[in-house]
Amino acid sequence: MDNKEKEIKSVASEDGDIKGVVFNIQRYSIHDGPGIRTTVFLKGCPLSCVWCQNPESQALKPELFYNRERCVGCGRCIAVCPVNAIEMGEGKVHTDRNLCTACGHCVDVCPEEAREVMGKVMTAKEVVGEVMKDAIFYKNSGGGVTISGGDPFAQPAFSAAILKFSREEGIHTAIETCGLAPWITIEKILPYVDLVLYDMKHMNTAEHKRLTGVSNELILENAKRIFHEKHIPLVIRVPVVPGYNDSADNMDTLATFVVHELSPFLQIHLLPYHRLGESKIEQLERDQSPLNSAPPDEERMLSLKQIMEERGLKKVIIGG
Repeated sequence: MDNKEKEIKSVASEDGDIKGVVFNIQRYSIHDGPGIRTTVFLKGCPLSCVWCQNPESQALKPELFYNRERCVGCGRCIAVCPVNAIEMGEGKVHTDRNLCTACGHCVDVCPEEAREVMGKVMTAKEVVGEVMKDAIFYKNSGGGVTISGGDPFAQPAFSAAILKFSREEGIHTAIETCGLAPWITIEKILPYVDLVLYDMKHMNTAEHKRLTGVSNELILENAKRIFHEKHIPLVIRVPVVPGYNDSADNMDTLATFVVHELSPFLQIHLLPYHRLGESKIEQLERDQSPLNSAPPDEERMLSLKQIMEERGLKKVIIGG
């Protein structure tokens, strides 16, 4: 992905007017931090994981989702596309993604709701307004707001503004991040963060680069700095993808790193891979083969949990 595409062009006369690109606001979330939460999913991610379960989050710009099964081939979308990006073939339509601007004209005329724009430009104040609708649930459950994605560090000014305003409203704040960002960027956001959910994909540098597009040195270094320098509560989250990162050696190495470089008392969430991202790849019309992996069964997850506990970790949780 082009780095320029990942950089948010924020325009602000004050913090609340900072704009960013959001692709989902999920209310009543119980898996992205303590209590009942609202999770704000931002566009833009520095990784391109082969197992990505939110591929619509990778690019910063809004993108078009197309559900081929719903399409009846009426051709209305072709007629209204201002850049002639849509063509008919075998009774269905295809969109040239190099031409498509995700303007939404085709969405408006589709009678079967087969088309949807993923990604909406919002101000920080608008996002916090949505978050505040469930403030009573946060108070009663110890919940709050979580910025996820994509990655909050892909839109640092926008993320910081949302978290700052949420804090001012007395709301617990969390971020979920892969940790790949310059330290100067991370420091802009951490003052407004109560909890960091930190994703770790693979411990071998070469494998990490092969599977995500980038190496992991900076990710590991940032984890240590967040924990030891900023003293912000940290939860390590590990997607478990059979055949890719679920080897005993990888889990052993990860556990050793956490025990010796962070703390054996950190919570470790082992998150079983699911296949929801595969249908999203199809809706983005990407020329990408489905991942040749099935969700891990309970026995496999328990065995990985045992490996990590034998290395000294005290709080390994399946799910999270």
